[in-house]
Amino acid sequence: MSPYASDLEPDACYRALKARDARFDGSFFTGVTSTGIYCRPVCRVRTPKRENCRFFGHAAQAESAGFRPCLRCRPELAPHSVVWSVQDASYILAHQAARLMEDPEAWGGAVPSVEQLAGRLGVSDRHLRRIFEAQFGVSPVQYLQTRRLLTAKQLLADTTLPVTQVALISGYASVRRFNAAFVEHYGLKPTQLRREGAEQHGHALAVRLGYRPPYDAAAMLGFFAQRQLRGVELVRPEGDGGSLARTLALAAGGAVQRGWVAVQFEPAQHQLVLRVADALAPVLPLVIRRVRAAFDLDADPRGINKVLHGQFPDADGLRVPGTLSGYELAVRAVLGQQITVAAARTLAQRLLGRFGEPIVTPWPELTRLFPEPAVLAGASGDALGQLGIVRQRQAAIVAIAQAVHEQRLELHGSADLPATLQALTGLPGIGDWTAQYIAMRALRWPDAFPAGDVALHKALRVQGEPRPARAALAASQAWRPWRSYGVIRAWHGLAAPDPTTSAPRAAPEDPT
Repeated sequence: MSPYASDLEPDACYRALKARDARFDGSFFTGVTSTGIYCRPVCRVRTPKRENCRFFGHAAQAESAGFRPCLRCRPELAPHSVVWSVQDASYILAHQAARLMEDPEAWGGAVPSVEQLAGRLGVSDRHLRRIFEAQFGVSPVQYLQTRRLLTAKQLLADTTLPVTQVALISGYASVRRFNAAFVEHYGLKPTQLRREGAEQHGHALAVRLGYRPPYDAAAMLGFFAQRQLRGVELVRPEGDGGSLARTLALAAGGAVQRGWVAVQFEPAQHQLVLRVADALAPVLPLVIRRVRAAFDLDADPRGINKVLHGQFPDADGLRVPGTLSGYELAVRAVLGQQITVAAARTLAQRLLGRFGEPIVTPWPELTRLFPEPAVLAGASGDALGQLGIVRQRQAAIVAIAQAVHEQRLELHGSADLPATLQALTGLPGIGDWTAQYIAMRALRWPDAFPAGDVALHKALRVQGEPRPARAALAASQAWRPWRSYGVIRAWHGLAAPDPTTSAPRAAPEDPT
């Protein structure tokens, strides 16, 4: 079965629906003509008759056809469809447009016009509309309307935020317009979707985020646990699914919001519960977006495993660990150049103790925020040198912080990939290894490949070659377009799979 809207195989979709197969969650939606409702494949209601089912590749198509979202399976909880291709240019263009429209970071919190979106993608607005409607069956405006309404629906159902705040967070300029759109599309007033059991934990909001199995939550949390900083992160891989909590500062709309987030995996439901401090409520969609990226919740294991399963048969559930802060990841990647993970953590811990800002959280273990860009941008060489950071890395850290603070460098999934890689390698002390590592985890590029990584040389058995980086690059072609996932699987298969210690010792990164 294909996730392409025009290529859905109705009989295959119906079999997945009958089996309630979570692997296809978010890949299609079922509109039931006898009820006027559309559902996820995992919906627990009685399976409708085949003749009453219509199948859609996206929620926006179902709503455009007149179907309303199911209040039981809640289509807004489904993982997004983020399939990559190296052949279908139209598909890539349409889905990149959808990603950019949905991402609050891509436009500084503003809503882009189709003309702005087309300009960002380097095509005419007419061509973008034509390609978008051919791929999704709806216009860009209709697609964005559906995503806004589903975001609002989730916040109404899962939180106790005031309706006015939900409307603003969801992208509506006025409550009147929000109410009118809700009634027009769903036949309900927003307040009618309030659930009595909305999850409010003290001074926190809680929402649920779905993913497609298989998902190795223990491996994901283990990756984060090996790198956690005391005071900023608290990772507990054990227990029912495991959990992670951490402090977080987000810059949005000219202001910095500071608080904490916590996630708890629920493997039986193929989802995680995200709790967010009330202080981060104004940027809740951005937090959700970053958490989905950090835990790689929107990956489709079917396409990835089709390419990588033969070489890594025991790693089907591995995902690429992301980050909640691309800036923080970049700084910590620099600190990890050429040294062990323990030594890198020691340096990061010193940096945190010297420059981190105190914060109060429900956990006594979480007491500080990672140093903000403005702080490290102004850090002196003497202050950094006293922490044991060598001169080359001092320059790299300050350069990254300055570029992020001055908004010359964006480190998130909607950033322009070629331009960002070029900007990174143009900074002092940043070479290809660090840039590719940042691309893999912060920019969410599924085809990143740090060719100079000695752990990869070992995994690919090219460490004895005269030019192991070139040999590794050639061997990695079989992993495309999922080389980031191949890298994670290769690291995981080694006795000490730590990317921050595997940069080539014999060929350190060249300062530029």
